[in-house]
Parts: sequence; structure tokens; C-alpha cells
Amino acid sequence: MPEFALKVNGREIELSVPAQASLLHVLRNDLALNGPKYGCGLGQCGACTVWIDGVAARSCVIPAHGVAGRAITTLEGLGSRGQWHPVQQAFEDAQAAQCGYCLNGMVMQAAALLARDPHAGDARIRAELSGNLCRCGTHVEILAAVQAAAERIAKGKPS
Repeated sequence: MPEFALKVNGREIELSVPAQASLLHVLRNDLALNGPKYGCGLGQCGACTVWIDGVAARSCVIPAHGVAGRAITTLEGLGSRGQWHPVQQAFEDAQAAQCGYCLNGMVMQAAALLARDPHAGDARIRAELSGNLCRCGTHVEILAAVQAAAERIAKGKPS
């Protein structure tokens, strides 16, 4: 197995995994980062969303070797207890999680949007999250959380 390096949550990590290993499997199985979830395995549900160089991407369909040397951010690298990212804090404040399975994808997708467009309105937020599936039906709370985070970020409040 060829060795390569991944930069995950600001840390350079040397790995040796099969060439066909997905980024999701490496993150979860080799690095014990359980924020990204395995949902559909086809890149359609969004549960596995991470950032690659600041852009939201579906890690279940990306070969780990293909992102060697690029900056990968998982939910664990977005913020931490006591220093949540504004989107994480807004999700907590709005109690926007029910089962929590879609939470990783929703938070990572929303945070990527607000990094690009801190003034995103309701229509833009809905469009951005339309590819992230939530089976529990907390869409109203999720939208409220992202709107609250957008307001915080636009006003320059960290969380």
C-alpha cells in the first residue's frame, strides 16, 4: 500500500491505505473522526460532508489518495466544546438535531455557505441544504439555526 500524507484539521498525518479507500473510511476507520457519517455511500445524502480546501465535499465518493496534501476539515476541526463555530452554536441553541445523523452534513454545508456568503438569505440557505437529507423532519429548526448563524456571522459575532 502506498504511503501518502493527509492534512486533517490542521494536522499532517502519514497513512498507508489501499488505493481504493474512500476519504470517509480513512477519516472514520483510521483516524477515529466520527463527525462524517456513512449514509448512502453514493454522495447523495450529505451525511459524510467535509471541507476540502474550504469547499464542502462528499467524502464517501472521494478517494483518500486523491486529496493528499489538501486541507481537510471535519466537524471535529470546525469547532470544539466551549469554542463552537457559530453554526454549531446556532444548531445547539435552536435544538436543531433530533437523531443527529444528518447533523454533520447540515453543519458542514451551512458553514461552507456562510464562509462564502455571510449574508445568505432564506432562499439561498434552502438551496444550499437541499442536497442534505434529514429523515427526522427537523428542517424548520435546521433552517432557523442556519439563519441565526448567518446573522451572527454577518454581525461579526464569533458564536
